[in-house]
Amino acid sequence: MEEGRPLTVHTLNELLLVCSLVLLVAVAAVRVSSRSGLPSLLIYLGIGVAIGQDGIGNVVFDNAELTQVIGYAALVVILAEGGLGTKWKEIRPALPAAIMLSLVGVAISVGVTAAGAHYLVGLEWRQALLIGAVVSSTDAAAVFSVLRKVPLPSRITGVLEAESGFNDAPVVILVVAFSTVGPVDDWYVLLGKIALELAIGAAIGLAVGFVGAYGLRHVALPASGLYPIAVMAIAIVAYAAGAMAHGSGFLAVYLAAMILGNARLPHWPATRGFADGLGWIAQIGMFVLLGLLVTPHELVRDFWPAVVIGLVLTMVARPLEVFVSLLPFRIPWQEQVLMSWAGLRGAVPIILATIPMVSGIEGSDRVFNIVFVLVVVYTLVQGPTLPWLARTLDLGRGMETASDLGIESAPLEKLRGHLLSFAVPPASRMHGVEVSELRLPSGASVTLVVRDGKSFVPAPSTVLRRGDELLVVATDPVRDAAEARLRAVARGGKLAGWLGTDDGPSRH
Repeated sequence: MEEGRPLTVHTLNELLLVCSLVLLVAVAAVRVSSRSGLPSLLIYLGIGVAIGQDGIGNVVFDNAELTQVIGYAALVVILAEGGLGTKWKEIRPALPAAIMLSLVGVAISVGVTAAGAHYLVGLEWRQALLIGAVVSSTDAAAVFSVLRKVPLPSRITGVLEAESGFNDAPVVILVVAFSTVGPVDDWYVLLGKIALELAIGAAIGLAVGFVGAYGLRHVALPASGLYPIAVMAIAIVAYAAGAMAHGSGFLAVYLAAMILGNARLPHWPATRGFADGLGWIAQIGMFVLLGLLVTPHELVRDFWPAVVIGLVLTMVARPLEVFVSLLPFRIPWQEQVLMSWAGLRGAVPIILATIPMVSGIEGSDRVFNIVFVLVVVYTLVQGPTLPWLARTLDLGRGMETASDLGIESAPLEKLRGHLLSFAVPPASRMHGVEVSELRLPSGASVTLVVRDGKSFVPAPSTVLRRGDELLVVATDPVRDAAEARLRAVARGGKLAGWLGTDDGPSRH
């Protein structure tokens, strides 16, 4: 290839080779991300920039419309994966606070950030409002990728996770409204549109989720590998139905996936692993594509405006929205400080910045460049410092560290029962517990233990060890109680019932 000449791909084999190499490099970058504590989005964006224009690959790509379509598809998969991993038990107490952050908080963030962009940087009001709306969406994947080694109170994780799942919907509505050619609707019209679309999306998401969960629990599919595909298909149907009904498809897919993720579906660990893999592929492809879309030499002039707007967002808008939104909930100031600093921006703002580009709004290229620089710079600043801040604020000390069980459930249709299988994790308090001390309900029993590659039928006095694999047969009426008891013992040991850790049927 001649120097300075754009790279072109002529055959399908060449395209597959390029995609495979990029995917291999991106997968290897996951390890780098986990060791450095940086959110993986920076690694993938860097790969896209490196192989794109001005980079070593010199691949020219400037199709913002295609990027937006692929980005939306990737976001649907990412939101579905996030919803499937959301624990209802943790998120339920945090719902009111998360909803306030997603509505009142977004309004405050948009207003304060737009004012800073207009008065401090000199952007026109439409451009300033676009930037304010675009960067008001947080990314739970970016937050938890750097907090995964720091145990936090469930209230913090629940609020941050729910906020990131809920605030995409109103932000998308605002960005689309500000990207419409002509005058922007009055604030009360926008408020009505947001309320209507959220209501439609929520109703459709909940309906699809409950119907899909009921079907998967009562219809035995011919192969276990079909369950993960069916779950993802149901979640995507929720998005499509919500969007076609002029509602919020993003909220619909998140709620539907959350219902499915808490519905005790058969072959759940396999489904969760499949969704997790799809989520990684979606993130890798989306971030690499966004890196390709940007032109690095055009970012120089917008670097300092992005830094100034980011300072307003990070030091003024985000703390203010957290303080005002959480005022009725009496959340300690230490947790509010961490939530303020944990408002990381990820893929969503960069994708949303392509909407005004596709609509042909004046100055949309500059909006995209500012958002791109802002996300990268402040993720570099906030990401590595989040664990340090959590430890400094003394959050997470004394939190429960026992590993949960990944219980696989296979329906036994003719026997009207279930076969539960799981391995005792290294940090589980089930280690040292006798089989009789599990105190499983009548109708459930441990039928087989696999230890060091050898299987045997356990006696009541058999002591369980770390790494043991257990098979438990439970009749249909006591299946939920048996799973809940196993999880309680894994968390609290043989005295779980007296220590208050036996907290009812688990949703996972």
